[in-house]
Amino acid sequence: MLIYILDMFGTAVFAASGVLLAGRLRMDPFGIVVLASVTAIGGGTIRDMALGATPVFWITDTNYLWVIFVTCLIAMLAIRKPKQMPWYFLPVADAIGLAVFVAIGVEKALRFGASPMVAVIMGVITGCGGGVIRDILAREIPMVLRTEVYATACILGGIIHTTALTLQIDSAVATLAGVVTTLTIRLAAIRWHLSLPNFALRH
Repeated sequence: MLIYILDMFGTAVFAASGVLLAGRLRMDPFGIVVLASVTAIGGGTIRDMALGATPVFWITDTNYLWVIFVTCLIAMLAIRKPKQMPWYFLPVADAIGLAVFVAIGVEKALRFGASPMVAVIMGVITGCGGGVIRDILAREIPMVLRTEVYATACILGGIIHTTALTLQIDSAVATLAGVVTTLTIRLAAIRWHLSLPNFALRH
């Protein structure tokens, strides 16, 4: 139940990030809902399609759609008012949602008989896939392809999660270990502005 609640929280946060980007691009309400939706459930949709887990999760559980629509409505109303929210709130909330999404992706892949390596990839796709689609629609270079420590946190969290299960550690403990790993690395990156080295051609 806790994971499900955090999953809904992550869905709302990811949807809000889509609304904020859509607002900066001056999209109409339909565009805002589309960008929010692909950000919130795009990664999980790709995961389910890749695993053959059909119908995908938001078709069987429409709570995800309601969370997105309500988030869009609240965010569209709030975005017109002066910003009182601390700068770190959305990045930290995003990190929590990211960590939970990765764990859910790993667990679902393993339930469908995927290998640990594939499970880690499915975790990364669940956490990052929606943001990639969002950035492509907004004609921006996806954040996971830049120097931001984002996908790296997902990979390491997924590895810890699957390794713990391979060592026959209790499933709940393994899931918690993966979530904490992803969350800690992502929060550290936010706090200390950590980034990966970039590679540029020299003329």
